[in-house]
Amino acid sequence: MTVHLALAFIRKQGVVLESARGPVPSLAEVVAGEPVRGSWWSHPKSHEIFAVTRAVRDSDDVLVCRLINGKITFVHRRLWPALVRAAGRLRIVHLSRVSEVHTSSGRHVTQEVPFPDWVPSSVRAAARTLSEEAALAAVRSGVPRVRIPTFQACAFSGARSRRNRSGQSWRRPRCDRRHRQ
Repeated sequence: MTVHLALAFIRKQGVVLESARGPVPSLAEVVAGEPVRGSWWSHPKSHEIFAVTRAVRDSDDVLVCRLINGKITFVHRRLWPALVRAAGRLRIVHLSRVSEVHTSSGRHVTQEVPFPDWVPSSVRAAARTLSEEAALAAVRSGVPRVRIPTFQACAFSGARSRRNRSGQSWRRPRCDRRHRQ
């Protein structure tokens, strides 16, 4: 598989795992042409898988993050505005941009650029034009078989008066935090 075909595949799918198994396709398995048992490093096409995944990581059209189950995930640029708009309802830590850096000693070190520091201004502008529901629908369309955790207002938000044991009236405090659904 060429890098061009891999990028076309990611564009079509929207969201692709690098090599892990999950609810979306794995690029390593697509390059191998079959399910990969164990580590892809032991597969006969390991050199091709490595070359393609590293080229995809270097592409400006792909966000490398940990969106799906904390695993390396490729998100195509066409979904970035929806991802940015829906970020308030997603786990922000999974939206950090992940990159590998080669140190002077030859080691590979993973660096993460936190969300929203990596987001281009054009993507932010496009995100403002989307409704939150449309953004969540677009993100879910790229990840059709996984429930993306969203957050809602706390149940304590509807504060009501109550009486304590001594008969004094009190109000349950409001909670402005958002909790998982």
